[in-house]
Amino acid sequence: MKYLLGIDVGTSGTKTVLFDTEGNTVASALSEYPLYQPHIGWAEQDPQDWWNAVTETISRVIRSSGVNPSEIKGVGLSGQMHGMVLLDKSGSVLRPSIIWCDQRTQAECDQITELIGRDRLVEITANPALTGFTASKVMWVKNHQPELFKHIYKVLLPKDYIRYKLTGVFATEVSDASGTQFLDVPGRRWSEEVLVKLGFSPDWMPEVYESHEISGTVSAEAARLTGLKQGTPVAGGGGDQAAGAVGNGIIQPGVISSTIGTSGVVFASMDQVRMDPKGRTQTFCHAIPDTWHVMGVTQAAGLSLQWMRTHFGGMERELADFMGVDPYILMDKEAERANPGCDGLIYLPYLMGERAPHLDPYARGVFFGLTARHGRCEMIRSVMEGVAYSLRDCLEIIRDMQVPIREVRASGGGGKSPLWRQMQADVFQTPIAITNSKEGPALGAALLAGVGAGVYRDVNEACEKAIQVVKVQNPIEENIPVYEKYYEVYTDLYPALKGSYRKLLDISSQ
Repeated sequence: MKYLLGIDVGTSGTKTVLFDTEGNTVASALSEYPLYQPHIGWAEQDPQDWWNAVTETISRVIRSSGVNPSEIKGVGLSGQMHGMVLLDKSGSVLRPSIIWCDQRTQAECDQITELIGRDRLVEITANPALTGFTASKVMWVKNHQPELFKHIYKVLLPKDYIRYKLTGVFATEVSDASGTQFLDVPGRRWSEEVLVKLGFSPDWMPEVYESHEISGTVSAEAARLTGLKQGTPVAGGGGDQAAGAVGNGIIQPGVISSTIGTSGVVFASMDQVRMDPKGRTQTFCHAIPDTWHVMGVTQAAGLSLQWMRTHFGGMERELADFMGVDPYILMDKEAERANPGCDGLIYLPYLMGERAPHLDPYARGVFFGLTARHGRCEMIRSVMEGVAYSLRDCLEIIRDMQVPIREVRASGGGGKSPLWRQMQADVFQTPIAITNSKEGPALGAALLAGVGAGVYRDVNEACEKAIQVVKVQNPIEENIPVYEKYYEVYTDLYPALKGSYRKLLDISSQ
């Protein structure tokens, strides 16, 4: 038998999954770790936590599956995009990783834009300077921690730090590298022009591979720690969104995904580079050669419901523990009791600022329309509906870019909720499909490794073998006009509050 291993280094935890060559899950393991927020708008993690989670989950998967490690033909890596991992010459981490949702770097974005020029920056990297991207994080270290900055030897992304720990190789691949703002996205290579103009050394950048290419092999030390066989090939893999798209069959124009994880993403594959002229969506290399993708990002999608569960869901957590179920299942049941539109309660999911469509790190979450008649059920449902509205914002931009849309596939943790899928169908006014795949990025990474290891001819063959649509949820016709009216109010709220967000920041920063 042949097996493939997919590792997804997420924001809340790392999930490692072992698959057979038909894409069936043989064994999986999850290990969680903390997110540190030293100040409002900051978000950091310890790369050692990721590595501990990776070694633990690989070991658990191999043990529980009973599979001989020699039968694992390839390892694929996926992970949260944009995070900055700085290493010195000894390979030691210089500081905690500033991750994707950190919002401290608006001044650095302005600096990058001035140094390179907005039009030239977009021409090279396909995107304007954004607080989420890696470049502004490295510039922040240059501006605020010069003693650390002078010791930088390599700049890695989260999953590529894991690659280094697994293989000893400094490498990345095009889809994740696209989100650094150091990559020439049309040319699929590092931009020396951008790096030099920003005062960064091109030597800091790891070698760039296509996502299916083998970048290295498991070292003796990593084999000892994980139980993998020394010499097992490790493929380039993909950023979580590109790998998740492969794991959901989003590999050709016309089929798009709506993913609710910690963030929320509407993702479309393209056979040529297309960019939103206003920079509201991001254009990156896809995990397939000569292919790109566009995605609109909601910073705090699943994070909003997680926030609700963590801070206000003690009752659901206790009951779920007693019943042996996920507390989100109970929250779904409560939300089902509220009417569509929540009788006028609208939630803005801007807990970590917002990317699409506002590009505003100062935006904050809001409950609007709250009255004495609203209760727990309406509060939970309004959070879910607010996320659906924010994903509709992303979808509308992609439509405006003339990207074809034939089918929308739901994925991520939120995609497992029938209620949340129905909300998306109603708010988007389009059917929502789900596939047999439940593992998203981990499966996509494993399939890419299978291509690199010669198990599959190409990504198309891999997806044909592993992924099928199993269900379609159609919009409920009577819900469409309800949501359309509330969505119009939703879109009015951000412009009305934009100035107040900045005033609030100025007051809270004093």
